[in-house]
Formats: sequence, structure tokens, C-alpha cells
Amino acid sequence: MKLAGIYPLLAAAFLGVLTGAPTRADTPEFTLVIESHRFIPAELKVPAGQKFRLLVENRDPTAEEFESYDFNREKIVPGKGRIALFVGPLKPGRYEFFGDFHADTARGILIAE
Repeated sequence: MKLAGIYPLLAAAFLGVLTGAPTRADTPEFTLVIESHRFIPAELKVPAGQKFRLLVENRDPTAEEFESYDFNREKIVPGKGRIALFVGPLKPGRYEFFGDFHADTARGILIAE
């Protein structure tokens, strides 16, 4: 392996740090919990106009499908598991989400402000 081939890659990575390229630490993070087939909190305020990371922790023993038509996400959350997904940026407003396997009780709203 030639070390000369690595130097341009290291230089590019270093320049990314110097130019202030966004990092995961710059991305706000919010958590939703599924317990007894309900989302906690049922209303979650998030920043409008900014991408954010949403963690969904399922404390129930059975899987749930996190879904939102309003912000176009759909992902299975295993029983006793968790998922992470990126959302946004969203315009100011209210965005519904639900648990597809228990849609009668697992419902919530993201409020972008």
C-alpha cells in the first residue's frame, strides 16, 4: 500500500473540519418513547427550518411501525428496540405521526416552530 495515496484523503478530511462542514453534533436530537402502544410525549416541539434526528424507543415487547404521511417516514421499531431517523427541515406547522400497528392509541404530533 502506498502512503502517498492516503495524503489527499487526509487533506480533504482536514479541510472539511476547517471549513465548518456540518457534523452530527450540530444536528438537534429528540426522543419519542412508545409505551403501552402510546407515544410519549404525544406532542413534540421541534425546530422549524432545521434538519433534526428523531430517536424512537419502543419499550413494548411487540414491534410498532412508526409512520407519518405528513413528513413521509415509515420504519419498523422492534419490540424493546430503537430506531433513529432524520426529519426536516420542516416548515412551521403541525405534522401527525402514528403507530401503524396500533393506530387507535399510538398517535402523536410534531410541532415545528
